[in-house]
Amino acid sequence: MSYSTLLTHLENGIFTITINRPDKLNALNKEVFTDLNTAFDEAESNQEIKSVIITGSGPKAFVAGADIAEFGGLSKEEAMALARRGHNTFARIENSAKPVVAAVNGFALGGGCELAMSCHFRVASENAKFGQPEVNLGLIPGYGGTQRLVQLIGKGKALELLMSAHMIDANEAKELGLVNYVTTSETLLEHTKKILEVINSKAPLAVAGCIRAANAVFDESKNGYEVEIEEFGNAFNTDDMKEGTAAFLEKRKAEFKGN
Repeated sequence: MSYSTLLTHLENGIFTITINRPDKLNALNKEVFTDLNTAFDEAESNQEIKSVIITGSGPKAFVAGADIAEFGGLSKEEAMALARRGHNTFARIENSAKPVVAAVNGFALGGGCELAMSCHFRVASENAKFGQPEVNLGLIPGYGGTQRLVQLIGKGKALELLMSAHMIDANEAKELGLVNYVTTSETLLEHTKKILEVINSKAPLAVAGCIRAANAVFDESKNGYEVEIEEFGNAFNTDDMKEGTAAFLEKRKAEFKGN
């Protein structure tokens, strides 16, 4: 499948989505959101895809922000519709049953930081920079940034970054818990793929259950403990659970089928 703003590649069960607007530092516009939704249609429907990487094209940026050129002249209602579109897309990424990891190769600012935070976790190159600079434009984050930044690094530090528009580097982001690993630029994708190769070897339905249960921590409409109990019970109805327990008892490697 071809995309106007994305490059995609599937290898060894890992579907790499590269936002490809390097002349605009991969800024998010309407076409990017449309393409991202189509790419996740593909990720959900293609059984060969076990996990997803999102990254940016070129050496400078993951995504440097939203395309501000689209903001001109918007009414309050139009601005809210714009934000809701971003919320819906990023919620879809966050709730994907297949693991989604951001490989952050440079600037992840504004909407780019929000995109990275919607992924299940983040790996950053040593030149990565994170920030929510919207107050410099008289705005606030509109794609979930005020919520996910608080969830990931705590209210105090999140509010400092939101109100000051201060950028942090990859190492500080790791110290704060915003990213899991910091690598060189050259090894970023390789390192991310190695993590996903391990995850891809596990039972897919159990991995999806972990995602749903962990996401329930931040969903006020759900009791996360009850979600965990239900997902635990669901696992007992799977062939993968029978295979996994049998393999453990027989001291062999499990062969999971995703059913």
